[in-house]
Amino acid sequence: MVGSGAMLGGTAGAQGVLNLSLATATPGGGFPAYGEAFAAAIGATDPTIIVSPRNTAGSLENVTLLAEGRVDLGLAAGETATAALARGAGITVAAAMYATPGLFGVLPSSPARGIDDLRGKRVAWGARGSNFLVLARQVMTGLGLDLDRDFEGVLLDRAGDGPAMVLDGRVAALWGGGAGWPGFVTLAGSPAGLRFIAPDAGERGRIVAASPALREMALPARSYAGQDAAIASVGVWSFVLARPGLDEDAGYRLARALHRGVNELARRLPQASESTAQNMIAAAPRVEAIHPGVRRFLRDEALLG
Repeated sequence: MVGSGAMLGGTAGAQGVLNLSLATATPGGGFPAYGEAFAAAIGATDPTIIVSPRNTAGSLENVTLLAEGRVDLGLAAGETATAALARGAGITVAAAMYATPGLFGVLPSSPARGIDDLRGKRVAWGARGSNFLVLARQVMTGLGLDLDRDFEGVLLDRAGDGPAMVLDGRVAALWGGGAGWPGFVTLAGSPAGLRFIAPDAGERGRIVAASPALREMALPARSYAGQDAAIASVGVWSFVLARPGLDEDAGYRLARALHRGVNELARRLPQASESTAQNMIAAAPRVEAIHPGVRRFLRDEALLG
């Protein structure tokens, strides 16, 4: 059931209660953590907006739910989000979440030092339907590798199952990404610790050339316990997407609350400090892909020409 955008009055100043449903992903992953922090920060900033997160299979399902009007907002990343926005079916950007550089997490004791060292090994790629799986295919394809042929791939029923599989040796590596991702937080906080494997400079060039939707980006230093230096990789931006037909005033109010509450959001989830209006403008594939109400708010704030 979608939210009550229709309950709003005709202007952005209307303050009737606005209920918005938000599709996230499987428990234990980064999207549910963001969704909970997003809902709490929006509610703390503007109590008349109630965002209700719900678990799903991830980006691919979220785009379907949005297209069918079964949720108001949905989290999606990378190629999944870009493809949904390009279809011209009315899905739009409500907010930028954060940049997600893709990385392998291994135990410090692992003999693997590069991606080639993981060939033939068991690798947990993420939950079925997760955009991490889409990102993994793009990255590996750019290196001439196949997830199924060149690795013993493991797909997870729950994103939160991955760290335990690394710790007990069932898999050699866990694929994930971004700052503060719960799977890597768990590994970094364990007695065993965490070490990252990322594409080297030559590999990054090949990957981006093969998939221009990906960008070179770095995991900032101290994103995880024991990680003292930034780690260069490739990745994507994740977005909060809005369903077709979401009321313009609903988008305006949501954008206003997020803009005012971004520090509260970052306090609840540090990597969400990237959820700024400026980052959304820079990361969106085009200005027209941003929700009309959000665009109106950005222009009122002189953030968008």
